[in-house]
Amino acid sequence: MPIRIPDELPAVTDLRDENIFVMTSSRAQFQDIRPLKVLFLNLMPKKIETELQFLRLLSNTPLQVDIQLLRISHHESKNTPKAHLDAFYCDFEEIREQNFDGLVITGAPLGLVDFNDVNYWPELDEIIRWSQMHVTSTLFVCWAVQAGLNTLYNIPKQTLSEKLSGVYRHTTLMPHALLTRGFDGQFFAPHSRNADFPESMIRDYTDLDILAASEEAGAYLFASKDKRQVYVTGHAEYDADTLAHEYWRDVDAGLAPTLPVNYFSGDDPQQTPVSSWRGHGHLLYSNWLNYCVYQITPFDLSTMNPTRD
Repeated sequence: MPIRIPDELPAVTDLRDENIFVMTSSRAQFQDIRPLKVLFLNLMPKKIETELQFLRLLSNTPLQVDIQLLRISHHESKNTPKAHLDAFYCDFEEIREQNFDGLVITGAPLGLVDFNDVNYWPELDEIIRWSQMHVTSTLFVCWAVQAGLNTLYNIPKQTLSEKLSGVYRHTTLMPHALLTRGFDGQFFAPHSRNADFPESMIRDYTDLDILAASEEAGAYLFASKDKRQVYVTGHAEYDADTLAHEYWRDVDAGLAPTLPVNYFSGDDPQQTPVSSWRGHGHLLYSNWLNYCVYQITPFDLSTMNPTRD
């Protein structure tokens, strides 16, 4: 089944070129089926690029998924045309009274910024709390994991002494959990963050189950027992060359970045990197959509339980 997105969204052409089944909104109107309603809060600066990366993963499912793009209200984007945001994104006030099957909150380049210094923190905090009553399952990615843990568990920001960047080996800790169904015992996933997610912190201060972790990168995938909160500290959505672009961007800025770990062949940044995590990424997102969203969401979203523990 296809992913459903607006007819004119730039990602449509790229996804179709990659032989990904895309259904535009105009065609979907003639299908007698209720698609999953997934809200996508895009906090990344390059929103068009991020849309494409996540839509690839959200499309790999037999379910029809209706994507609603959400932006932070009154926040000016320096890297995305305003016309694009106005055409394809909604503000929180427009959907506040609605319910959704799923919500994805992306990362943001704010690893060294205190929450209270983030100009849109009050609205993000409100959206996270709102999701507890209006969304069946919320997927937090990278920096959004820190935000979610702070809002829902009052855990302060934890920061590494040096940025974590590279492709790391992970171990599946709960292979029979629904979210890790089909995972290999070990798999690779990229990270690019200043945030620290030690396993001990998750175990000691939350009731979340750690499903996968890395010796070098810490807790990678953890979730609430009811699967309505899912946290991914890495970037399974990254393209093969995303870490390379970040590395050369920092080189050009004179930041002397550390070479991403286990990424460039022979640790030679002149070499073209190859993705080693694409299969894992598709499986992770299809498991989330199937087991955390589709299997537990009500058919009639108006009947969603208005209270959450």
